[in-house]
Formats: sequence, C-alpha cells, structure tokens
Amino acid sequence: MNDRVLSLLGLAARSRNVVSGEFSADKAIKEGNAMLVIVGTDASDNTKKAFRNSCTFYKVPYYEYATKEELGHGMGKELRAVLAVTDSGFANSIMKLLESR
Repeated sequence: MNDRVLSLLGLAARSRNVVSGEFSADKAIKEGNAMLVIVGTDASDNTKKAFRNSCTFYKVPYYEYATKEELGHGMGKELRAVLAVTDSGFANSIMKLLESR
C-alpha cells in the first residue's frame, strides 16, 4: 500500500480519530465531531447521496475516494463504505492530499 491518503487514515484510525460505518459516521456528523467524511467510490448511490446531503447541511467536507475494500484495509478492518475523521489535524492533512491528486 503506497497511498498516502490511506496511510494517514490508518494512522488516524490507530489514534482513534476515525469513526467508520454509516451509523457512527452519521452520528459524528450530527454531533459536530466530524471534520471530514470520506465515502468509498463503490458505495451505493443512496449512501453517497445521503452523506453528501448531510455533509452539505452540517458544513462538513465530503470526498469520495478509494473502494470500500481499500478504505477498510487502510484502517486495518473489513469493508468500510463511510469514514468520518474526527481530528482537525488529520482531516486537514488528508484534504490537502485529496485536493492535490
């Protein structure tokens, strides 16, 4: 794995600054804890639309990146369709990488 975004997500996950899964990510957005939301490119259209709308409403940066398998693997877990980064430092670093690709 030579992907800097996934590497940073893995670091953030190990430091407990990422919540994953639709329910946990949605809760983090609504509670104001999410600094960045990443949805897998192969997630269902309903999932993408729901999180895009939620992120727009709560003013949380939203990106679609990697497959569910790659997102999960980067965190050391199984498939993950949705991740919410809860630390602003990690979120800013990841956003810079995502915007520069």
